[in-house]
Amino acid sequence: MEVNSKRQSLKDNKRVVIENVRPEVDGGRFPAKAILGSNLEITADVFTDGHDRVDARLLYRHQSGKKWHQVKMNAVMQDRWQGDFAIEKPGQYHFKIEGWIDHFNTWQRELEKRVEAGQNVKVELKIGSELIEQALPNASKEDSRKLKDVARQLKNPRNMEAAIMQALGSGLKELMRLYNPRRNVTEFDRELSVTVDPPLAGFSAWYELFPRSFCSETGQHGSFKSCRKRLKDIAEMGFDIVYLPPIHPIGKTGRKGRDNAPDAKPGDPGSPWAIGSKEGGHKAIHPDLGTMKDFKDLVADARKLGIEVALDLAFQCSHDHPYIKEHPEWFKWRPDGTIQYAENPPKKYQDIVPFNFETDDWQNLWKELKSIVTYWIKAGVKVFRVDNPHTKPFGFWEWLIKETREQYPDVIFLSEAFTRPSVKYRLAKIGFNQSYTYFTWRNTKTEIIQYVDELSKTDLKHFFRPNFWPNTPDILPEFLQFGGRPAFLIRLVLAATLSSNYGIYGPAFELCINEAIPGTEEYRNSEKYELKDWEPGKEGNFREFITNLNQIRRENPALQQTDNVSFHDVNNDQLLFYVKKTPDLSNVLFVVVNLDPFHTQAGSVRVPLQELGLSLNKTYMAYDLISDDKYIWQGEYNYVELNPQITPIHIFRIHSRMRRETDFDYYL
Repeated sequence: MEVNSKRQSLKDNKRVVIENVRPEVDGGRFPAKAILGSNLEITADVFTDGHDRVDARLLYRHQSGKKWHQVKMNAVMQDRWQGDFAIEKPGQYHFKIEGWIDHFNTWQRELEKRVEAGQNVKVELKIGSELIEQALPNASKEDSRKLKDVARQLKNPRNMEAAIMQALGSGLKELMRLYNPRRNVTEFDRELSVTVDPPLAGFSAWYELFPRSFCSETGQHGSFKSCRKRLKDIAEMGFDIVYLPPIHPIGKTGRKGRDNAPDAKPGDPGSPWAIGSKEGGHKAIHPDLGTMKDFKDLVADARKLGIEVALDLAFQCSHDHPYIKEHPEWFKWRPDGTIQYAENPPKKYQDIVPFNFETDDWQNLWKELKSIVTYWIKAGVKVFRVDNPHTKPFGFWEWLIKETREQYPDVIFLSEAFTRPSVKYRLAKIGFNQSYTYFTWRNTKTEIIQYVDELSKTDLKHFFRPNFWPNTPDILPEFLQFGGRPAFLIRLVLAATLSSNYGIYGPAFELCINEAIPGTEEYRNSEKYELKDWEPGKEGNFREFITNLNQIRRENPALQQTDNVSFHDVNNDQLLFYVKKTPDLSNVLFVVVNLDPFHTQAGSVRVPLQELGLSLNKTYMAYDLISDDKYIWQGEYNYVELNPQITPIHIFRIHSRMRRETDFDYYL
């Protein structure tokens, strides 16, 4: 091939190829996600033609600095290289990968083969000496002296056997990896980035409640003051986030009655998502809930208990919202002069008016909506559950989240988008920290395994962070409607152990409320349209179980991430068996769930002994964190039996005498 220029020649002389870099989201168009305080693992295929060995390094920098830090990458399998670095600051990190031919490593490998074949390697030792001398200008004073000594021995070996041992030694290999000249270095063709999320984005338990339903007097409208009394109970159960539906004034025009009746009766409070009245809009508080001071006191009390208050961010209005008179251009108007309310035919939401994001005044609309977010952040809110983000433009959310997080990097946005996968994933790419999922409707063994593997084993894990909810005020799944108390236990444990982030619509879940409008997934007597008089301590609640489960999550690091789950064989399709473990195997959990809420199910689970460093012949302890029972297991296959009327779940913490004799003795 004819070389037309020096520039083209230099490019063609770079023999190393770098591809299949992970994490990489849409070719670098979007950043991947990482958690503050974690280590980010980078992998790539780095290879070349022929038989030469290659070497690679990872370079990274925080957005606040220009200096690149470097990390050695290591070959983890054929052509696959891995490196990692610590995520120590909020914001964004940038990283890139470099690869080059490692002539010294290639020489060492070929020397070893020649020695094994009994060949004369005197000339090869001299070649090695020359390679070492080329590294001297890069070495420190002390290491330079060491390298000179080795080079001298290889050039004129007095003892051939000793010289060969010196040449093949790991110490020399490490020194040369540090100082070996890098020529014709290939740099990956794009600089990639990762957004740093706060720890709460990676591990959290959410509890949703309507503050208006918590009052000291039956039938009265609750307030922030009365709701504050509930915070201690929620903290004791182990939740990290209390999520409140919209707390703003509720419109009267088109107000819905009980169970979504089209006409409200006197005293019906209306849906909190119909935002706005003469008392104000998105920056106002429903007068019956209290004042801004009351809200800030609620946030402060929660934070003292280790809880963040999450606020619903619903960008829509009631007919009575001040925006409609102040900015009629932000809404759609029908030919008959009436405003277009929300519809998803055949469903009608007569009490809600959507914004028209195609308005000519879109820039001012965007700015105003962003000011709502900033307003509540300044009031102490760090977590937002975003209502129906998939019905607003992607570009709007990408702009709003980026602008917000540049100023407030610890703010978390949860996407409530029960929609098409491509839309859900796009929302995650453009900045949402967490996302609702289809977990709510995945019930069978095959469905659960396929879905969780999709979320945890594919490239989705680099940007899509799932939050599993067994129920919401909008969704009472059929499994909960008909499965009784065991169904609630099953779905709770699956949510809390398969995903590091999960949530419940709290009071209804605690009390196993399962009455739906026939033929629907809507709660009968829904709290969305009426005040409730919850009695969390009422007989039949399973607060103690929830508390224990959340404590198990906090005490076991293996449950604090999502992508470390692996499913394993069990000879019963109604039993689900999966393992969660830390990389160093210091925390290993076996979870067995009876997916049948009606009948006892039994079978033999197949334990992945080799993967867990367990011996086929030695016993190990399976300590059930739910029941406090202990079992001595041995070998691959072990019997389990779960009666859903007692408890449909085992969460075993595994203790192996191979790792620590004291663990086994202690739990016995």
